[in-house]
Amino acid sequence: MASAVSGSGDAAPWHAAYPSPSVSAAEIVRESVLDLLRDTTGNAVKDFVLIDVRRDDHKGGTIRGSINLPAQSLWPSIPTIYQIFKAAGVRKVIWYCGSSGGRGTRTGGWFADHIADQKDKTMESLILVGGIKGWVKTGGEYLQWMDEFDEGAWDPASS
Repeated sequence: MASAVSGSGDAAPWHAAYPSPSVSAAEIVRESVLDLLRDTTGNAVKDFVLIDVRRDDHKGGTIRGSINLPAQSLWPSIPTIYQIFKAAGVRKVIWYCGSSGGRGTRTGGWFADHIADQKDKTMESLILVGGIKGWVKTGGEYLQWMDEFDEGAWDPASS
């Protein structure tokens, strides 16, 4: 990926090489995501996918069943990702990063743009409110729905 440089010589943010989303993806709260996860036990059909867009900070665990698609390399893959999800019958694509305030929001918006361009009325691009940090902070059953959970990685004293 080419790195963009601003006029002052400072490196531009990674996303400066790509257009800003024109559509804001809707939000989904963690309680609703937990309900989706619970509903997929047994023989239930899974019609959603969780996407963790963290890259270097992909540590401490991830929500069970999530796939890791770093935001920094996502843009050129969006049409292919859409085709794969469409063929698989995915209806909800749920994006998150650390807090879902930057990368998660941007990637969810890009995907919402692509869904709109396809005139697809059955697939949604959703942002997990609070991201993985909100999920972990809630504790309890939420931690049981994580893969590779490492409590030490979430300890503020170790940061």
